[in-house]
Amino acid sequence: MNIELCSEAQEFGVQAGRALTAAGGDELVQRAEQDPEVRRSVVAEVLGGLGAWDLAPRRDVVELEAAAALCRSAGYLAVPYPVAERLARPEESGVDGLLVVSEVRPAAPVADLDLRWAAVTVDGVRRNVAVRPSDSSPRTSMFVAELEVGAPIEGVGETADPALALVLPCWTLLGMLDRAVDLARAHVLVREQFGQPLAQFQGVQFQLTDAEVERRGVEMLARYALWSIGSGDPAALADALSLRLAALEAADTVFRVAHQLHGALGFCDESPLSWVSRYSQPIRRLPFGRTTTEELLGDGLGRRGLSGLFSDPMGV
Repeated sequence: MNIELCSEAQEFGVQAGRALTAAGGDELVQRAEQDPEVRRSVVAEVLGGLGAWDLAPRRDVVELEAAAALCRSAGYLAVPYPVAERLARPEESGVDGLLVVSEVRPAAPVADLDLRWAAVTVDGVRRNVAVRPSDSSPRTSMFVAELEVGAPIEGVGETADPALALVLPCWTLLGMLDRAVDLARAHVLVREQFGQPLAQFQGVQFQLTDAEVERRGVEMLARYALWSIGSGDPAALADALSLRLAALEAADTVFRVAHQLHGALGFCDESPLSWVSRYSQPIRRLPFGRTTTEELLGDGLGRRGLSGLFSDPMGV
């Protein structure tokens, strides 16, 4: 088992981050709120120029890892575009992306995009889906739109559908956690209190350590879940749900610490943390939140428990 991303995938993620930074970086999300067309004319074009939409993560492990690295880079800049959802698309169905949906009020951050979507439930049932027009401002909706989900499509679907479509957004959220920790660290290094940088206070160091431990744990689980999908492990869906649960728990800690250390500044538009934190909300709440993720994971595992790095070799 090797859960390290290959060098090609890592380099692709680096180049994607550089291209997005050159195209506007942190300003992309601000510009998109003022003019939603920026999502198509800038973000989609830049990623298309890198060959992002040619990746086939279902067929090739290297391209699966490249897709994950791309999602992480997009999350680092809070890019307002459904990168993960597009990369999870079923290849044979003629759609542009795949959305995991819940049974209650399905929604996704795909407003104002002229794209064709398919939906899948956690049990692997694929459905047609249409995006309902939204009259909410991107400022308050973060481009989330309600979905009209059709009847199940007979004879279509893969067991890998929900696992892949759950894991890739977690890589986007991981990129956001990376950024939140980096912003918090940079902030306490330059801000002073009582004549010394905040970073020298032991309480601040403890908080940053807690945040980094959570972030690092998600990173390791994200790598394992990706390996589980790429290897065709039957437990890939359980691993995907475990990753999502860990990512949601870590996000609560990381963003709480980052906001506490930033103070009121962290909620102002002048701070990148404000934008990263706000645009993490659709990923953290959709298709379902922490409680439902726990229930789905528990129902799926029953009394078997998780397999993986720390499973019991004696079966006890």
